[in-house]
Amino acid sequence: MLDLAGTFVFAVTGALVAVRGRLDLFGTLVLASATGLGGGVIRDMLLGDVPPTGLTAWRFLLACALAGVVAFLWHPAFSRWEGVLLGLDAAGLALFCVNGALVAREAGLDVVPAALLGMITGIGGGIVRDVLANRVPVVLEGGWYAVPALTGAAWTSFADREGWATPLVVAPALLVVFGWRVLAVRRGWTPLPARGVD
Repeated sequence: MLDLAGTFVFAVTGALVAVRGRLDLFGTLVLASATGLGGGVIRDMLLGDVPPTGLTAWRFLLACALAGVVAFLWHPAFSRWEGVLLGLDAAGLALFCVNGALVAREAGLDVVPAALLGMITGIGGGIVRDVLANRVPVVLEGGWYAVPALTGAAWTSFADREGWATPLVVAPALLVVFGWRVLAVRRGWTPLPARGVD
């Protein structure tokens, strides 16, 4: 369910980027699918789980298609609520990094590699989206993106290894990643650049 929810919300962000780039319905569906499935496909390929679940399970493809159609038809409503796009992107990041870490743990990875794979799962779809849309990936623009994802994935991996109850594994990670990302964008938080760089 985490994977499916993350797929849908990330697909919506991809579709909205496509609509703002004045792509047609087909282009919107392509960008929605690439965004919604990108992180999961990268995760599955790194784990050797091929063909990736996102390409074989109809529910993930359907989620991307629905997200693309909804955003294409009702994008004016989304455009009026800029916070919606921010919230969806932050929610997708949180859901994907947590689920990616859990899948990695189920595959037998230890805490550190599972956390790294969770982060990759979270940021992968956004990178694919931005590359296809000919934009600088959000993860490279200076805003807090990958670090919150890594933090949430690390907590998930650690708590799962300790055998804690599912709410204690999932809920803190989701709250931290979502809250950190939203606050970083709203308040303009950026990591410190290297010294001596003009």
